[in-house]
Amino acid sequence: MSISIVDETLSGNASEAMKLIFNTELITVKEVIARRVTAEVENYNLKLTGFFNGLVEPTNAEKILNGYQLKPRQPIDAKKQIEIALDAFQKNGFFILVDNKQFEQLDDEIIVANTTTISFVKLTPLVGG
Repeated sequence: MSISIVDETLSGNASEAMKLIFNTELITVKEVIARRVTAEVENYNLKLTGFFNGLVEPTNAEKILNGYQLKPRQPIDAKKQIEIALDAFQKNGFFILVDNKQFEQLDDEIIVANTTTISFVKLTPLVGG
């Protein structure tokens, strides 16, 4: 199943971040966060362009319009980014809406279909590794 991942602001602006594929109809909030962060980091690490646009700000990055600036060729640690993103979720750094319904716990289960849209609404800047 291909699921749309969308980034939203509190003012209602939305932009599609990516599509994720899941092989099951039942996933957890924790799995969604981990898969999203992993996909973002893997995509960046393949190119090492110095520009990262993702959920969690990498360490030693400078905030710029629509993302973060890093030194070129500096890979990002996906495991560390996942830990920081999961912690931020638990501390209300962002919340998740699945088809406009809020999910509040990492273990909350989500039943997904090809029409499912998962929105990440950032509340504070997320700084990570």
